[in-house]
Amino acid sequence: MKTVVITGANRGIGLSLATIYAQQNQVVYALCRQSSVELAALGDNVKVIEGVDVTQDAGIEIMQTRLRGVNIDLLICNAGILRDERLEHLNLDSIRQQFEVNALAPLRVVASLQSHLVNGAKVAMITSRMGSITDNNSGGRYGYRMSKAALNAASMSLSHDLAPRQIAVGIYHPGYVQTEMVNYGGDISATDSASRLIDLIDALSMETSGVFKHSNGQDLPW
Repeated sequence: MKTVVITGANRGIGLSLATIYAQQNQVVYALCRQSSVELAALGDNVKVIEGVDVTQDAGIEIMQTRLRGVNIDLLICNAGILRDERLEHLNLDSIRQQFEVNALAPLRVVASLQSHLVNGAKVAMITSRMGSITDNNSGGRYGYRMSKAALNAASMSLSHDLAPRQIAVGIYHPGYVQTEMVNYGGDISATDSASRLIDLIDALSMETSGVFKHSNGQDLPW
């Protein structure tokens, strides 16, 4: 039995990850700003921690307080937001918000919980192929692309900084997933995406730490 901590666990991919790990009888700490009916129904293996806005000092303090004394085998930074900016309609406040949620918050979560990670633990960063500069063939989405590129850079640094403790870092694009974030217009269900991600996390090792991967197993370009 392992202890798994997941941010943004009340819906979408985070909820599906929590569901599958609970079915595997792992101990799951499901972090979110507000719980959902679906999350609350997962049972005793899932310990829901509400009030965790990962962009706010108060949310980080709640997380640290509720996880005091907990040893973490797997930390999944999943919380994220998607907004749409075009060159003709730039919204700098929206771009800044995406940086706060998508790039700074995951780094802050890992830094805040690093003492809880057992030697040999794993960290999974849920990013996007839209953070790939090489793969950008359509432009637009400035805040999302830039924030996910920043997350990828932070994740690579984490893979080096955590290596002395044999903590591997996975950097994962979940696919185009049918979630509220994309108005359910994706081509893969949250359950299927979560199942793929879990397979990748299971296979994650120090040799593959810091590799940017699609949930289908493909290595993605930076």
